[in-house]
Amino acid sequence: MRARYRIPLNAALAVTAVSAATVAYAAGFEARSFRLRRVTVPVLAPGARPLRVLHVSDIHMVSGQRKKQRWLRSLAGLRPDAVINTGDNLSDPEAVPEVLDALGPLLEFPGAYVFGSNDYYAPRLRNPARYLAERATGRHGLNGNAPARNVPRNPWWELRDAFDDAGWADLTNARGRIKAAGAEIALTGLDDPHIRRDRYDEVAGGPETGADLSLAVVHAPYLRTLDAFTADGYPLILAGHTHGGQLCVPFYGALVTNCDIDPGRVKGLSTHESAGRTSYLHVSAGCGTNRYTPVRFACPPEATLLTLAPRES
Repeated sequence: MRARYRIPLNAALAVTAVSAATVAYAAGFEARSFRLRRVTVPVLAPGARPLRVLHVSDIHMVSGQRKKQRWLRSLAGLRPDAVINTGDNLSDPEAVPEVLDALGPLLEFPGAYVFGSNDYYAPRLRNPARYLAERATGRHGLNGNAPARNVPRNPWWELRDAFDDAGWADLTNARGRIKAAGAEIALTGLDDPHIRRDRYDEVAGGPETGADLSLAVVHAPYLRTLDAFTADGYPLILAGHTHGGQLCVPFYGALVTNCDIDPGRVKGLSTHESAGRTSYLHVSAGCGTNRYTPVRFACPPEATLLTLAPRES
């Protein structure tokens, strides 16, 4: 007779309780436990005055997220020299006024932006296991997957018009310049590589002459874009998109990145090498989530205050 093995009722209840508590923590606490990361990057000329750049990304605003709005407004109290927004501001087509209200105080500072796929298209319900499958196959977004059909559009042009009216530089496959604390910053940006809207040939050629600093900006840190920016000689690349892995394993880190960058560089400051050159890379873990997966674990939402410091002479 084949032996039967059963999980004791009290063990099953314990597993269920732990699972429920984990979900409650991930959705009810950590997803709203906003943090400010501080990072120093030595990319300025020796002797230059340091610059403070606030990097915000992946807000994924849903109507009614008052705590997130208050926290974003409070970041203006940092008095940054400049603000860089690396996209995915929306997770609700009705949330544009709330994004602009939350970012309103930051729009008073010099800034620049690129958009991500969720600025253009409304999010869809998705099986989280697909992210693991995509990591295994190397297919992410439209980089190997078939285009989604009949996806509702978000009113991204309303964000663009408001950002432009505030004087922020639109870096959608474009170059721009801003003045921050007396310094001239030249910026080169790409549209979102996750949905294959990046057109590097339109901005190729490397940093501009005559600026105090040149930065590269993109939503999703796909390797082809990092390779191109680094080979062209940009000292610092800013990106978002990854959510820092979003659901991470404590003491291990991210399992997925939702693009082809490795999990070891899913958030924070690292470096990238290409064509014998090295660039700093800062990937923001972002401060939001897709509205259908409003959880974070071992990866709190964040913005980053980057202090751009002089290089060693």
